[in-house]
Amino acid sequence: MKPFAKPIDRRTFLKQLKGMACFAGASLLIPPGLMAGQKRPDLAVVTGDIEPAVKKAVDMIGGIGRFVKPGSRVVIKPNMSFASGPERASNTHPDVIKTLVLMCRQAGAGRVLVLDNPLAPAEQCIENSGIGPVCNAIEKNMAQTVTDPSRFKETAISDGKSLRQTDVMKEVLSADVLIAAPQAKSHSGAGVSLSMKGMMGLISNRRIMHRLDLHEAIVDLASLLRPHLVVIDASRVLSTGGPGGPGKVLTPKTIIASADMVAADAYTVSAFEWYGSRYSADQIKHIRLAHQRGLGRMDIDQLKIGKAAV
Repeated sequence: MKPFAKPIDRRTFLKQLKGMACFAGASLLIPPGLMAGQKRPDLAVVTGDIEPAVKKAVDMIGGIGRFVKPGSRVVIKPNMSFASGPERASNTHPDVIKTLVLMCRQAGAGRVLVLDNPLAPAEQCIENSGIGPVCNAIEKNMAQTVTDPSRFKETAISDGKSLRQTDVMKEVLSADVLIAAPQAKSHSGAGVSLSMKGMMGLISNRRIMHRLDLHEAIVDLASLLRPHLVVIDASRVLSTGGPGGPGKVLTPKTIIASADMVAADAYTVSAFEWYGSRYSADQIKHIRLAHQRGLGRMDIDQLKIGKAAV
């Protein structure tokens, strides 16, 4: 048995107490979770007003600087294909896009473009969605609907099973960073339209994908166009009637962010009601196929998910 420790005098006690105070003060400077060895979440889910929710969600998974470096050429892909306002939830809310644009510029991006190949008349989509006005207030012609065939380049899909080549926007092919910013919505053919399905807005001929197995073609395209960052707009959710609406619009006021497009889509499917029912991610064929092909993870119960409210 060890002998009892000797009593300490007042001077020694005060010296030790001072050292403990210094340690405690220094620990306040360490980012939360770092002392415990915690890593950043694989996926962030934030509820609240759009602008602070987008910022918080991206910050939780490492911050915009994790993806956008000084001088980076950035393409942001929203849903901007329909000539309707935010209330219908067929397009990404303009505040989501404005916030992402400003974050990219603050990170030092050399160029930021907001691009989509619309299904409705281009000028009406840009204006009625609200995305054109908020982007053009920051920089003229930042938001563009791309329909001119000369702005696309034929590109092989080396891992394609059904879709083996397609014409992709040249600006996307030359970008350093691709950010997917889809609206959370239902889809009559694919079940849901989220980040993977949204990549169809970056190619010239999406009709051919509907002649193939649509789900397999979505995964083929996702193997070529893999966004570095996904920010899903679930501030409103078009639960029925998608992709264009009108339909049942939920208002969960939620933003979902991840560097994993499959995980982001999988979580979104599981989190909300679709067509009056609840579904698991593996019930959506293209999400299941993407997981099986190693493009990301749909096993969200095994991922680290960070949640917050703002």
